[in-house]
Amino acid sequence: MSAARHPRSPEQEGVSLEDIMARCVGRYKEKTPDWAAFEDAKIEGYKRAQHRFIGAGGSAKHDDPTVIPAGNFTLSIMYVEPGQGNAAHTHEVEECFFVLQGFLDVFIEDEKGEQLWTRLGPWECVACPTGVIHGFENRSLEPVYFQVMLGRGKPEPMGYKDEKLFERRDAHIETS
Repeated sequence: MSAARHPRSPEQEGVSLEDIMARCVGRYKEKTPDWAAFEDAKIEGYKRAQHRFIGAGGSAKHDDPTVIPAGNFTLSIMYVEPGQGNAAHTHEVEECFFVLQGFLDVFIEDEKGEQLWTRLGPWECVACPTGVIHGFENRSLEPVYFQVMLGRGKPEPMGYKDEKLFERRDAHIETS
């Protein structure tokens, strides 16, 4: 007989293995790319598609039935064409970018506006600390796929550096 060394979470108590497996597997073929997942994604230069696997990621959209419910983190895959990226922003939790295919240029920025850039290739990552301004751009000639993880099951929307974007940071949720 085997013994679980840790108790199940309250929401998993009494749930069958079949139900757990059905709710905890995410398949790429079932994902619909969300090109309006973020307010800045409406702006040329920031267009990208989010494929949500666990939780809503930084988009704050929490109603997709194909998404595995988040506990303490989110996980999504981003697809970004050459010349696209995202607006400088912060989060109240750590955010990690892990490149799967292609190349991604990422930056961190201080409060004076000075940026430091680096290029990530396949199987490389960056962990963006809480409250540090950061972002990315695909400066290569091919699309990039990368994994994004946020350190909270339901993170707040992005804290855009740009004041106008920050004021509208929830607008994409109201119109979707």
